[in-house]
Amino acid sequence: MAVDVSWREAAACQDSDPDLFFPDGIAGPALRQVEEAKEICRACPVQAACLAWALEHGVGFGVWGGTTEAERRAFRQPAQRNHSSAQTTTMPAQVIASAASVASAVGGGDR
Repeated sequence: MAVDVSWREAAACQDSDPDLFFPDGIAGPALRQVEEAKEICRACPVQAACLAWALEHGVGFGVWGGTTEAERRAFRQPAQRNHSSAQTTTMPAQVIASAASVASAVGGGDR
């Protein structure tokens, strides 16, 4: 089964430097880079589809759908979200809900 990635054609990041979405490190300049990437994602019309794709395919690196790998890991591990020490995200609830909806509609897809 082919994976539908036609949403990429409408992505706000398609004309951006791909390196922006794959920062090297977790502090200093990398944090600024992540915030710049997330700013592009917040304005993206396909943010939910991008996040759903990243979650469905277990993408472990980079900023996808306005989330870092740590934030996506927290989405995939519901037990962690229930603990006060879990990492939180500033992503709007409607984007998360929309991503979950897209992910369930798409199903597992090919990896």
